[in-house]
Amino acid sequence: MQTPQAVRRATIEGLDTAVHQSKALSKAGALERLFTLAFRGLVYPQIWEDPIVDMAALRIQPDDHIVAIASGSCNILSYLSADPAKISGVDLNGAHIALGRLKLCGLKHLPDYQSFHAFFGQADARTNIDAYQTHIRPNLDALSAGYWNARRAYGRRRIDAFSRNFYRYGLLGKFIGSGHLLGRLYGCEPEAVLAARSLSEQREIFDKKIAPIFDKGFSRWLARQPASLFGLGIPPSQYRKLSGDLPGGIAAVLRQRLERLACDFDIKDNYFAWQAFGRRYASGSDASLPPYLQAKNYDAVRTRGDRVSLQQQSMTEFLAEQPAQSVDCVVLLDAQDWMNDHDLTGLWGEITRTARPGARVIFRTAADERLLPGRVPASILDRWSYDEAQSRELGDRDRSSIYGAFHLYRLAGPLH
Repeated sequence: MQTPQAVRRATIEGLDTAVHQSKALSKAGALERLFTLAFRGLVYPQIWEDPIVDMAALRIQPDDHIVAIASGSCNILSYLSADPAKISGVDLNGAHIALGRLKLCGLKHLPDYQSFHAFFGQADARTNIDAYQTHIRPNLDALSAGYWNARRAYGRRRIDAFSRNFYRYGLLGKFIGSGHLLGRLYGCEPEAVLAARSLSEQREIFDKKIAPIFDKGFSRWLARQPASLFGLGIPPSQYRKLSGDLPGGIAAVLRQRLERLACDFDIKDNYFAWQAFGRRYASGSDASLPPYLQAKNYDAVRTRGDRVSLQQQSMTEFLAEQPAQSVDCVVLLDAQDWMNDHDLTGLWGEITRTARPGARVIFRTAADERLLPGRVPASILDRWSYDEAQSRELGDRDRSSIYGAFHLYRLAGPLH
């Protein structure tokens, strides 16, 4: 059995391999190593890819095997609502695997939907810790329990974050909190948009209470520092691509993405906006939530939880261990933005070997680019068809709004 120390070593080694592309003593190399240092703990308390868009692209079938990067596991659990046969989640970060296993254990052993939603939806009450002690901890695997029971600053255990709004923790949660603090210092009010009653009101509030922060000199300077976006999970290589997306550089890109999040989707239907501007999910019976947290999906997701397995491993390593033609769907999130040409070729070689006829692959890119042509050999990529029209359409529907593009590839043949 792995020990916590072994998991930490695996996290560090995996991230180093994925991110370190430059010499250690160069400026780029120093930034890459600073990024991996920041990325060793919990990064994403909530995943920032829209699972509704994912499921529309994947067209999940009852006998499908999905292989997905786990991150915060919101996507993996949400895919269960589409009734696949099997989901294999992989992630280099051991904290993300521990979070996914906590969710699966809570799904199985918490007594009802109300307690599950209180724990993972509201995530801010002392009763959650009592529920953890009574229902989850006795059934959680030893490695994950060791992670959540470990004591951190001020003697608190990691699990105690679920009594203090878990979504304010992790690298992303703290990044969002820093953005709120910066806004308040400049008299801007990120939460104001949550009170809007129409798209026109959302636009008005954004223009008056949020957009002005991007005109401040310190904000523009901060955006020019690659390390300032580590909290979004953006490594230096991805930062460089992103900075060329608009003439105004990173500051213009960030403003555009935040404007889309605030203005292009009804705030009542966009839980990503609630997390960005309110640092929580909305409350009430009609609140927007990830599919796995919605009451209407609870019974189905709970019944199917045993179909999910989670491994701390890279996607390429995991696929290399799978039989040929054994995978129907692959979900890469934005991980390829981190990869060099050699890594991309290795990954797509294994994807192609393990893909069944009709297999689908989806991923996102921080910049608006195709990414793969010219970098993955034609002998591999030509076996796949790229659906540019649907990729654009689904990218426009992605409520998270933080990516430059969504991409869908299909292998020739009928759906399995």
